[in-house]
Amino acid sequence: MAKALIVLTSHAALGNTGTTTGFWLSELTHPYFALVDKGIDVDIVSIAGGETPVDPKSWDEEDEFNARFLADPKLVDHLKNSHSLNNVMPSDYQAIVFAGGHGTMWDFPDDEHVNRVAIAIYQHNGILAAICHGPAALVNMTYANGDHLIANKKVTGFTNEEEEAIGLTAVVPFLLEDKLKQANATFVAAEAWANNVVIDDRLITGQNPQSASSVGEAVAELLLE
Repeated sequence: MAKALIVLTSHAALGNTGTTTGFWLSELTHPYFALVDKGIDVDIVSIAGGETPVDPKSWDEEDEFNARFLADPKLVDHLKNSHSLNNVMPSDYQAIVFAGGHGTMWDFPDDEHVNRVAIAIYQHNGILAAICHGPAALVNMTYANGDHLIANKKVTGFTNEEEEAIGLTAVVPFLLEDKLKQANATFVAAEAWANNVVIDDRLITGQNPQSASSVGEAVAELLLE
């Protein structure tokens, strides 16, 4: 049976603003159900393990997938007592999905286990996916020889335009679109807040929260081929 891993940020501070951030709830719940509803087993982990920070701005219980997730005590427990990515055996999974949220901008780019697990899954013909700010995991992702995984590949992610629209350009440690381009990726942007999924072989990226379900569906389709 195909098995996928969803990775969440453990970072809760929104720069020096004094407010909290974390992962974006629908960027977990939408791909989660896109996968499990197709019979794909999904594990959820975070960078540090333990309680995972949900961005309070994303707490929308009117969203059908959020509501479905939050109604399941076992799933909620995964958020309160998550396992850490550093304990993951890549050989257990055929796909890895990096959920977004602004917290990822601080703890995804330089985490050694992000690189270790994702590279191993991808090099064994697995699928690598990321949503919104989740592609922060990709900006420093390199093979053993130092080559960037995303060099000369098409990707998307939260755009400079979208970051500016929500007023956080000066808060985030870098602009995601710029960093992806600096790694020699071809950045493919749609208009702000449009559902935009870019697929380059086994690399799947989504531009924003509106793309979360479509990323999950694309991962499921490739896993079930």
